Formats: sequence, structure tokens, C-alpha cells
Amino acid sequence: MLTDPFFYAVAVPAVILLGLAKGGFAGIGLVAVPLMALAVSPVLAASITLPILLVQDVVGVWAFRKTWDARILRLMLPSAMVGIVAGWALAAFVPPAAVELAVGLISVAFALQRLWTERVVAAAAAVEAGPGRPWLGILCGVVSGFTSQVAHAGAPPFQIYVLPRRLPRDVFIGTSALFFAAVNWMKVPAYIALGQINRTTLTTAAVLLPLAIASTWAGVWLVRRAPTEGFYKLIYGLLVAVGAKLVWDGATGLLG
Repeated sequence: MLTDPFFYAVAVPAVILLGLAKGGFAGIGLVAVPLMALAVSPVLAASITLPILLVQDVVGVWAFRKTWDARILRLMLPSAMVGIVAGWALAAFVPPAAVELAVGLISVAFALQRLWTERVVAAAAAVEAGPGRPWLGILCGVVSGFTSQVAHAGAPPFQIYVLPRRLPRDVFIGTSALFFAAVNWMKVPAYIALGQINRTTLTTAAVLLPLAIASTWAGVWLVRRAPTEGFYKLIYGLLVAVGAKLVWDGATGLLG
């Protein structure tokens, strides 16, 4: 178990953000690994985070178990597995910083485009909705699985396909919860094969689990009381902030 006080100083807010994200505030959990990486290596931070995510997924899935879109899951989960396998196979060759930079740039560009669209389109019905283009869902599923395996950064590619569908708030949250619960379990064999799950990571994660569970339930409580109007604008705004953080981390990692 890690005993460095500075690690826990950054891990506590990171776990709280993860909990809020799993509770429904999608996107903000992406800053958890970069926060922990201020105290430990990114690989160790991701390894500690995975067991925490698995427990938080249980809370999120249970809370929104009745509201999810089966079509999206059928389309994106098989392709996410392809991305996870690719991430495992290329782990020794692809710098995580490069993945962070690419995901961050895509996230910022997508979120800004959607915010602009929602502002200039007067009628909500004019905004693209429905099942969307299957090829884009498959592509986003692959990218989401890959970036999730490499850096726990699968949310932006997932949101690129799902957010324009204009799902009801709880359906969006429930679909996201189920998707990433499945993706996180898919990642376990790869993490074990890479030697990233060990006694240190498991015991450190266990210390943080009570906070992880409490913050997830807090996220569920808060998101259900947030006004539906403006919910997607909030998510897009968070996506801009998180994307900018990933761009900064990726650029500095590649140049450092």
C-alpha cells in the first residue's frame, strides 16, 4: 500500500471526481488519473484507479439500471473490445501522452461545435437525434475502448457518438454507466497480463473505496436534482475543460 501523504492529497479529490462522474456527471472523471499522476507514475495511477472504477460502476449501474439504450450498447460494446485488444497489444509502443493529446483535441473540437450548434439552432428538433450513423458508432466504440485501455479516457469518444442522439438525461447516464462497466471489466485481463494489477495497487485502492462509494452516491443524488434544461450544455462545458487538460498533459508529456 502506498503511504505517501502527497499521493492521498491528490487521490482524494481524484476519487471524488470519479464518483461524481459515475453518478452522472459524465466527463469530469477524466482528470482523476492526471491528478494522481502528480504523485505517482501514470501507469501506477491507472492501475490503482481500475479497481475503484469497478466498484463505482456497481453503484452507477444499480442507480440507473432501468434507463438505458440497448441499441447503442449493441453497437458500441463489441467494437470497444477491439479497441481494448489493440490498446493491450500496442501498450509498449504507443505513448499515453500521444493518446491524451489526440483525445483532448477531439474532445475540445467536438464540444465547442456542439455548443455552437445548440446556440444557433432554435428548435431542439433540428438538432441531430435518433440512432445515428452505425459506422460512426462502431468507430467511436473502437476509439473509446482503446483510449480507455491506455489512459482511462474512453468518455470523450463515447460522448462524440452518444451526445448528439439527444437521449433523455437518465437514459444517457444509464447507457454510459452500463457501457463503461462492461468496458472496465473487459480491461481487467489486459491489466493482469501487463502486470499492472498487484498487491500494492489493490491495497491502495481498498483504502480509497469508502470515499469512492460515497462520492458515487453523491453524484447520483446531485445529478437527479440538476435541471434537465442545460444538462447537455453542462456536459459539453465539462468536456471542453477536460479536453483542454488532456491536451496540456499530452503536449507536455510528448515535449518533456
